[in-house]
Amino acid sequence: MPNDPINLYDYEARAKLALFHDAWDFIDAGAMDEFTTKRNRSAFDQLTLRPRFMRSVEERKISTTMLGEDLSFPVFVCPAGSHGIAHPDGEVATARAAGRSNTLMMLSTSSNCSMEEVAEAATGPLWFQLYHRGKSLTEMLVHRAEEAGFKAIVLTIDTPVPSPKERDLRNRFERKLELGNFRDSGLARNEISGTDDTPGWDVSRADPITWNDLTWLRSLTSLPLVLKGVRVGEDAKIAAEHGVEGILVSTHGGRQLDQTMSSIEMVPEIVEAVKGKCEVYLDSGVRRGSDVIKALSMGVKAVGIGRPLYWGLATEGEDGVHNVLELLREEVGRCMDFCGQSDVSNLESALINIPYGWGAGTTSP
Repeated sequence: MPNDPINLYDYEARAKLALFHDAWDFIDAGAMDEFTTKRNRSAFDQLTLRPRFMRSVEERKISTTMLGEDLSFPVFVCPAGSHGIAHPDGEVATARAAGRSNTLMMLSTSSNCSMEEVAEAATGPLWFQLYHRGKSLTEMLVHRAEEAGFKAIVLTIDTPVPSPKERDLRNRFERKLELGNFRDSGLARNEISGTDDTPGWDVSRADPITWNDLTWLRSLTSLPLVLKGVRVGEDAKIAAEHGVEGILVSTHGGRQLDQTMSSIEMVPEIVEAVKGKCEVYLDSGVRRGSDVIKALSMGVKAVGIGRPLYWGLATEGEDGVHNVLELLREEVGRCMDFCGQSDVSNLESALINIPYGWGAGTTSP
C-alpha cells in the first residue's frame, strides 16, 4: 500500500499519534536528562561503513544462532515490560510476531501476560528476563520459566535502585495493568514491580544480587545464564570468569543510569574482555539494518530491539511487530549486499570505521 510504513521511524510517528500522551512518554522517556537515550542513537551514526564491491553475494546468509537457538536473522525481541500499554493482546501478540519472523523473544518479568500464556502462543524460542526481587520470588520465577519451556535466564543487573524518568513523574504515570507473572499472588504492587512502576517510585528494596549470588542462582536451574546490563570490560571479565553463557550489552534504553556511554560504544572493550568465553549481544538504539551490521562487525552475535516493539503494537498489533522485524530483515540484507558480505557470522572486522577513543576509560585527543 502507498502509505504503509517503510521504516521504523514511520512506525514511531504513527505510534505517537495512536497512544495517549502519558503512555507515549512512558515508552519513549529515558532517565533524568535522557543523555544516554539520545547517545544510544547518535553513537551509531558515528560509525561509518566501508563498502566492498564486485563480490559475489548470491549465497548471502543472514541466519544465526544464540546459544544454539536458530534465528532467521540476527535481530531478537528485547525484554520490555507492559506491552499491554500499546495493545490489549500484549506480549502474546509480540510472541506470535517473533515466531512469524523466526526469531527469539526475551520475555520481561514485568509482562502483562504470564510466561505460560506467552509460551503457549509462541512458535519461536523464548528466554526469560529476570528481575531479582528477593530469593523466594526469584526461585519461583526461574522454576516456572524452566517448566514453561524457556531456554535461558536473562538476569538484569543494572537496576540496583529505582531510576526516575522525569516525564513519568510530571505525568504522575502509573502502570495499572496487571503483571501476569504475579497474577493471584496476593503480593503488593511495590513488591513485584520492576524499577519504574509507581508515581512515587515506591518500590520495595530487595537486596541487589551480587557476583557471590551467581552460584546460588545457578543452583536453581540447568538453563544457560545471560547477564543483561553489563556496561564495562571489568564486569564483562568477571562475568566470563563466572561462566555465564552470554552478556547483553545494554543501557536499558537509557532508562536507568543517565550520563553513560552508549551500548555500542562499550562493545569493543567488552568483546575484548570476554575473549570468546561467552556470546555477546547488544540492545539500545538499534533502528536500522546498518546498525545491526555495525554491531555484528564489532563482535556482537545478535542485536535486540525494544521501543520499536511498542511502535508496531500500537499501530498494527501483532502485524505491526512482525512488519517492524521484517523491515529490519530487508535492511540487513541490503546493507550486506552493498558491503560485499555473504555471512553475518563472518563479517570482516574492517567493515566499519570506529572513532578514536572507543574503549576502556579513553577520551578523544
